[in-house]
Amino acid sequence: MSISAESASAAYDQRWKRVMDTVALRRPDRMPVALYPMFWLARYGGISYRELMYDYEQAKKIGERAVLELDPDIYSPTVMNASSGPSLEALGFKQVQWPGHGVGDNQPYQYLDREYMKAEEYDEFLFDPTGFYLKKYLPRVAGAFEGLEQMPTLPGLHYFRLVGGIHRFARPAVQEAWQNITAAAQEVERWIKHHVEFTQRMTGLGYPLAYGSTSISPYDFIADYFRGATAMMKDMYRHKDKLLEVMEKCVQILLAQSIATARASGNPIIFIPVHWAADAFMSPKQFETFWWPPFRKLMIGLIDAGLIPMPMWEADCTKRLETIRDIPAGKCIYWFERTDMVRAYEVLGDVVALRGNLSASLMTTGTPEQVDAAVKHLVDNVYNKGGSLILDTAFGIPDEASVENVRAMYAAARKYGS
Repeated sequence: MSISAESASAAYDQRWKRVMDTVALRRPDRMPVALYPMFWLARYGGISYRELMYDYEQAKKIGERAVLELDPDIYSPTVMNASSGPSLEALGFKQVQWPGHGVGDNQPYQYLDREYMKAEEYDEFLFDPTGFYLKKYLPRVAGAFEGLEQMPTLPGLHYFRLVGGIHRFARPAVQEAWQNITAAAQEVERWIKHHVEFTQRMTGLGYPLAYGSTSISPYDFIADYFRGATAMMKDMYRHKDKLLEVMEKCVQILLAQSIATARASGNPIIFIPVHWAADAFMSPKQFETFWWPPFRKLMIGLIDAGLIPMPMWEADCTKRLETIRDIPAGKCIYWFERTDMVRAYEVLGDVVALRGNLSASLMTTGTPEQVDAAVKHLVDNVYNKGGSLILDTAFGIPDEASVENVRAMYAAARKYGS
């Protein structure tokens, strides 16, 4: 497809303005619609999930074809989401299995929920997070870092103590680790290069990237990637004060990382998948004690930095709506998976833009006519009543969704949302 630079630039600006007007709770010229596929692109392109994971060129070709056909206002970082196989392999990543590596060639990611940090290591993490990362955490989650356990303890090295203290860097295991890390970093550079090429190509065709970076809530950060779900639940009872202290520290760690990454990307929207805020997981009191306060601090910090947090509230969070409306108006996008979207509009419509939430089961097992009706329901009951809505599926296009249903969703968005 060819398009003049002037036409592409105008189309890009129009699409981006549509989204930014929605974020600011202003009425756009029409309802924006997003495209967030992952392994659905393999189905769309007629290849295996594993091929999509490992073949950058095919991923870019298929991703471009999907964007041009479906014509969204924003699209997700396709290569970053779907083609991480070589980087994961080079890193020796241990926290997930992926197509062709631990699961079948046509099976999605499988997260491995384990304890990667013990409760008795909270104090060590608090005292020296970087040291804990280098010598304990990273070797536990990625094979390329194995050997760094033998590094010297860096805090306290000074004067001639520094001279004598670095001898551990000469150990074979440490040197091998640095070589492995370098090789993995070079593969990640190739991955990022293909991501940048795809993004630039889409920009040249008039399509904005939906977000340029990601973050996570402090509770989910520790629960998912350090303590594991079961241990984290126990910590709310056995190590309450220490857990709260650690999450307070994580607010600052995550803010620094998230702001730097977002600014480097040039895109103000930060995607934040939310895993443990669901109504069925913890009580309202626990949510208001452990989950919401550090997350709100994180979001306020991002907003103060001129960024746009976009939490993706997994599962049903309808009972959380009154609590999570306590943020500045016109500064966030709340993406809901199963939460009652009409109720979300009633509670949050004057505070945040909404995104979502056609159900995964509908997209997978329904008919194009049912998809059309579901889009019309959202438009009639949210967008046409004054709500700021970015149409999307519950959590991106399900991998198993029929191509016909996906096409019906975008056609209905144009039919009803104009």
